[in-house]
Amino acid sequence: MKIRYFEDTDTLYIELKAGVVADTRDLDENTSVEVDDIGQMLAITIEHAQTRAELPAFSYEQVAA
Repeated sequence: MKIRYFEDTDTLYIELKAGVVADTRDLDENTSVEVDDIGQMLAITIEHAQTRAELPAFSYEQVAA
């Protein structure tokens, strides 16, 4: 998984896994999801990220099973 923030466009791009994008689906006016040819989600794009998320704060936690 890769997370990228593009300061010049205030865009947050979260790549869940690599793959060939077959379709981009809008969730709302400022959020889209990229999916592959079998509908698996590959990435999420969030526009106006500064106002929609707590940037630059970031936290990651892996919870054991």
